[in-house]
Amino acid sequence: MNCMQMDLPTQGARLYTYFLDSSPELRDSGRRPAVIVCPGGAYQFNSDREAEPIALAFCAQGVHACVLRYPCAPARFPTALCALAQAVAWVREHAEEYHVDPDRILVCGFSAGGHLAASLGVFWHQPFLAQVSGVSADLCRPNGMILCYPVITSDPAYAHMGSFENLLGPGADEAQRARVSLEKQVTDQTPPTFLWHTN
Repeated sequence: MNCMQMDLPTQGARLYTYFLDSSPELRDSGRRPAVIVCPGGAYQFNSDREAEPIALAFCAQGVHACVLRYPCAPARFPTALCALAQAVAWVREHAEEYHVDPDRILVCGFSAGGHLAASLGVFWHQPFLAQVSGVSADLCRPNGMILCYPVITSDPAYAHMGSFENLLGPGADEAQRARVSLEKQVTDQTPPTFLWHTN
């Protein structure tokens, strides 16, 4: 397994890789899908229990994995989103080197990390993201999303308000909250999504 850690251009962002070895002795060891895992933590911290254990579970299924340690509060939107766009782009740019299928790069997120993953899913093609991240839309587009009990809506009746306060700051106005209320941003360009939740 090729395990590396690297700093991304966004300050405070680091990518940890868990790339499986390729060998003629290993079945299906050609180009594999890759999943970039975004841990939860209410945009306050990155949860360890939703990081490496998840990556290793994907590896056990024959899938390359990465864990993104993204900037949290006091960093504000779209800082973490820039980091995820850069992470997807890095994996796609290095796909041949690490035997990744560039057409099967998925983002997976838990809780607030699910909000981050879903944010890339709805904003990947928006000009503002290319401008602030320095990454083109074709490089950062996820091919699919796995959203695990994600934070999605900023509607006060249903929202995890702590996540939005950490993401936007306590003085965010209604327009700012609406922008990151992701159920309002879904279009036909949003990638295929597997979403699950707990009770």
